[in-house]
Amino acid sequence: MPRQSVIADVSETLAAAIDAALENLDPTDPPRAVLHDYGTDPITSPASMVLFLYEVTQDPATRNRPPLREDVVGDVRLRKPPLTLVLRYLLTPFAGDRSTEQRMLARTMQVLYGQPIRFGPDLRGDAAPDGLRSSNASLKIHLALLSLEERTRIWHSIQRRYRLSVVYEVRLAELDADSFTEAAAVRTRVIESAEPVP
Repeated sequence: MPRQSVIADVSETLAAAIDAALENLDPTDPPRAVLHDYGTDPITSPASMVLFLYEVTQDPATRNRPPLREDVVGDVRLRKPPLTLVLRYLLTPFAGDRSTEQRMLARTMQVLYGQPIRFGPDLRGDAAPDGLRSSNASLKIHLALLSLEERTRIWHSIQRRYRLSVVYEVRLAELDADSFTEAAAVRTRVIESAEPVP
């Protein structure tokens, strides 16, 4: 399972998928996916699809999973289950003209809708066990159904003027726990019969 580089690897995997999607819009100078934090204005030449990772949370559906059991030379090791993350990205096209930006957005959405699960050779970043590449992880990418008001709040929080954008969620990016508990294996048991109470 992936470890400390998993968040960066998810971003790199998403950027690579978007890069591939945008290549056929302009074969000579295709728009590029760019990770950006809006500390400065994104560039528009060449055109870019800005990926802004604005939130990382735990997937609530996986909170109460039981510990994982590992057998270690006659003993048992109990490890906390991996932390399953939900990463939320704001995707915004920057091209200098609205027509190109809308084409970029449509093409990106088409490709992410067509292949919402990324695994195996699609995964980028550091190699396993620290990263996603060559791991058995899979990423589920889907369009988040946010209202205009919710998207506007995101733009307001980063103190930027609202632009045409969409929000995508990436689920099941698992981050291994560092801690575990050693426990001795059960070697014997005693079965006693119960006496009925008069």
